[in-house]
Amino acid sequence: MKRAKLSLLAVAAVAFGAFAFKGIAGGSISGKVVPADGATEAWAVSGTDTLKAPIADGAFSFAEAAAGTYTVIVDAKEPFKDATITDVKVEDGKATDLGEIKLAQ
Repeated sequence: MKRAKLSLLAVAAVAFGAFAFKGIAGGSISGKVVPADGATEAWAVSGTDTLKAPIADGAFSFAEAAAGTYTVIVDAKEPFKDATITDVKVEDGKATDLGEIKLAQ
């Protein structure tokens, strides 16, 4: 009887521990800038949360973005103009691909 209670307690402790340390889930945002050398960095803004990512070979990615709605800003180099994408939705555990972002001159 004592052994059964101890086993049950051990199983309960393991189950509790598994849920207590579950990581915070997030999503991601990615995109590709055209022309590839037309921008240096991108920003994702949601409320007071601001993320920054470098643009390499025209591609950028924000990993571990909290769930929510973002505005993504691509910081273009001259002679191109900055690009702004609004209402970018991020869900936990899902990737949001913005596809190709063409920079205007």
